[in-house]
Amino acid sequence: MTRQVKRAFKYRFYPTDEQAAELSRTFGCVRLVYNKALEERTRAWYGEQRRISYVQSSAALTEWKKAGELGFLTEVSSVPLQQALRHLQTAFANFFAERARYPRFKSKKKSRASAEYTRSGFKFRDGRLTLAKMTEPLDIRWSRPLPEGAEPTTVTVSRDPAGRWFVSMLCDDRIAPAPVTTNAVGIDAGIASLVTLSTGEKITNPRHERRDRARLAHAQRELSRKAKGSANREKARRRVAKAHARIADRRRDFLHKLSTRLVRENQTVVIEDLTVRNMVKNHKLARAISDAAWRDLRAMLDYKCAWYGRELVVIDRWFPSSKLCGDCGTVAAKMPLNVREWTCDCGAVHDRDVNAAKNILAAGLAVSACGDGVRPQRESSRTGRSSVKQEPQRVTAGIPRL
Repeated sequence: MTRQVKRAFKYRFYPTDEQAAELSRTFGCVRLVYNKALEERTRAWYGEQRRISYVQSSAALTEWKKAGELGFLTEVSSVPLQQALRHLQTAFANFFAERARYPRFKSKKKSRASAEYTRSGFKFRDGRLTLAKMTEPLDIRWSRPLPEGAEPTTVTVSRDPAGRWFVSMLCDDRIAPAPVTTNAVGIDAGIASLVTLSTGEKITNPRHERRDRARLAHAQRELSRKAKGSANREKARRRVAKAHARIADRRRDFLHKLSTRLVRENQTVVIEDLTVRNMVKNHKLARAISDAAWRDLRAMLDYKCAWYGRELVVIDRWFPSSKLCGDCGTVAAKMPLNVREWTCDCGAVHDRDVNAAKNILAAGLAVSACGDGVRPQRESSRTGRSSVKQEPQRVTAGIPRL
């Protein structure tokens, strides 16, 4: 049975000088409206303990346009400005629901330059997209076709730090589920090997940042020598941004191909719940962990499993996958990172990563069958004593052997 999903299709386009100027003005106005509305809501909340709704912010936007110093807001399309207020409303809803931090102001240098257009803000006919306040359609490079008969419901235009322009179209799409298979795989994330599979396969970490580190370092040295505010500094900044973009593009392409392969070949995919935010606090490994992009891989596996009818199982982050013997179930007392192969008291010799991947798969199958999480036992149900005072014991009771 096909699934109907909202899917974004992103394309690169090349604006004319007039279109680039219009979009740049729009980006600036979107940022201004967002920051001004955030300032007003912050003042009302902390000064009067009063919440401002989206409707009140929208009414304030109308008044701002009438003001002399903000009259230029009428020169751009009103749709992206209203969308900025909606995004701010969503940010506050997430904050009050304790799902996110307090909204932050948008920076001209660090924030993403983008504008979102709803159906009333663009015209899409015969494969030609024309935005509000523009007379000519965008020169889009159609790298892949839109779904047959698809009509974009939302269009987001953005410009990255390297100066490249992109348009993302949100469309309704139907995705057929992948053929059913009995295969299941456990995935252990690493640095030397990006991922190790429970089948014993190790996928080498491409280390995209390290491969381009010399090019990036040269561009950054050139940037540091340029005078601030000069045209040459802007050119050097653009070269640094292009080096970063090249790294990010290659990393994203590799992760997409890897995640698609894993989802197509396996009915059940099991991964660990890694806390990357805490792991990058280790300054010796932070650069390598960031380059591996485990969080991006998990996000891709998440939505692709949902699309293609696969099951993604995430086991507890405290599950001792590396220290657990897959043969006898004994947990080793210590397992430093430099130990890549170890021998259990039962005589079994384990490759650290392969053994961890097998244990992750076994734990995931138990979770899938029982519908409960798997984590280290903090207390023995048989003795009532803390497990740290007892001999090493099996923490995978009921988990099938592979």
